[in-house]
Amino acid sequence: MSADTHPRMRIGELAERFDLNTRTIRYYESIGLMPEPARTASGYRLYSEADAERLGFIRSAQRLGLSLDDIGEILAFRDQGRAPCRYVLQVMRRQTDDLERQIARLRRLRDELRALAASADELPAQPDGYCRIIEHHRGA
Repeated sequence: MSADTHPRMRIGELAERFDLNTRTIRYYESIGLMPEPARTASGYRLYSEADAERLGFIRSAQRLGLSLDDIGEILAFRDQGRAPCRYVLQVMRRQTDDLERQIARLRRLRDELRALAASADELPAQPDGYCRIIEHHRGA
């Protein structure tokens, strides 16, 4: 079943449907994620159900952590009639690797903060410094 392409809703209605600001939708148009919409005689933007489905896809992809550049590539595949799934898998694998590195970095930071907090009472007082805990750590 194909999406209805007949324009039916204005930008405010589309924004409300996806809990977005209208500026966000206009931004997506300016960078090519959303197509230029139909316009009324007085210049109001009009969107179709197909536009709403595209915006829904963009929002879902963002929730999965995909960048706007990656989303643009996926949409370009689709717009060319090509399946983007192989590209999506590459992006997801790259994203998973990035997350693993971030998790490792955050675990190291957590351990460092715990160690600093545990030794804070044993550090010499620094009445004219910023904070003895951070000052001590900076020299480490």
